[in-house]
Amino acid sequence: MGILGFLKSQFLCHLIICYVFIVSGLIVNLLQLCTLVLWPINKQFYRKVNCKLAYCISSQLVMLLEWWSGTECTIYTDQESYKQFGKESAIVVLNHNFEIDFLCGWTFCERFGVLGSAKVLAKKELAYVPLIGWMWYFLEIVFCTRKWEQDRITVVQSLNNLRDYPEKFWLLLHCEGTRFTEKKHEISMQVAEAKGLPKLKHHLLPRTKGFSITVQSLRNVVTAVYDSTLNFRNHENPTLLGVLNGKKYHADLCVRRIPLENIPEDEAECAAWLHQLYQEKDAFQEEYYKTGKFPGIAIVPPRRPWSLVNCLFWTSLLLYPFFTFLVSMISGGSSVTLISFTLLLVAASVGVRWMIGVTEIDKGSNYGNNDAKRKQE
Repeated sequence: MGILGFLKSQFLCHLIICYVFIVSGLIVNLLQLCTLVLWPINKQFYRKVNCKLAYCISSQLVMLLEWWSGTECTIYTDQESYKQFGKESAIVVLNHNFEIDFLCGWTFCERFGVLGSAKVLAKKELAYVPLIGWMWYFLEIVFCTRKWEQDRITVVQSLNNLRDYPEKFWLLLHCEGTRFTEKKHEISMQVAEAKGLPKLKHHLLPRTKGFSITVQSLRNVVTAVYDSTLNFRNHENPTLLGVLNGKKYHADLCVRRIPLENIPEDEAECAAWLHQLYQEKDAFQEEYYKTGKFPGIAIVPPRRPWSLVNCLFWTSLLLYPFFTFLVSMISGGSSVTLISFTLLLVAASVGVRWMIGVTEIDKGSNYGNNDAKRKQE
């Protein structure tokens, strides 16, 4: 391990990264709150401003993957599809197998210039979480309760609101509903057997209603579905803690562009189409584990510098007052003040580890365990 690698693994560096992210995120959230006055005056201008503000937050996480850890990303696709990436609105269907697959999805968006306007389907509770949750609220993210009877009206309304969105956007969907674990997979395959559906080896059964309603609501707005299947070379199991420690991974992403007109409009036919799609995704994963690559042409899209520039801007803006405060406290602070500051650092350490722990697979949502026991949607 070199000097740079050693520094990346130190808690002080992690603390600085988290400090910059939290403080800059709260500043951006405050600015987003101020932009609400623009909504009744010029809704489209409000949306464009919030795309830029949202980029200030989300690109800091992408920077960790692309520049801090140096993780490489190779896309397997065809030339004609590659030419369309970033030039159209699309629904991106991602598998949900890894702790950082959301981060890889954002990196995919960043490589093609749509990170600021990227959308997700997220739990309603996240709308109340500072930084990311508040950013998503102002960005008109689609929130749901995961109870379809309640979600049908609100999700459709949220999706319809995006029909006049002024920016190209990608809506990222994890149709499995929760991250893959062996326990959830076992339960999911029991459901598949009960319903007479082909079993999957590397995925959970997709939840079809959310996908169907998304396709129905965004027809003539998005032009394609990007079937995206993610894996990592050398059987790596990447973690957010590994990224924070500067560990380099190599992500491979198989992306198939499917024109939206090729997807059935009928809900039942759309559901059957999605199940077939996941059987094909499963076959791609099986091939990857055997050969170490996906079908298609391997292309490495260039990194854009803006996530790094954004992070350097906020770091240079916020570090000076932080270190000034730190030096003044050490040099002139009382013992009580120093003890309080030490306890604050300990609390920050625990908080950082807790936030990282939330992303760990074995601490993921029980959603799949509970709901998969019932009739799969």
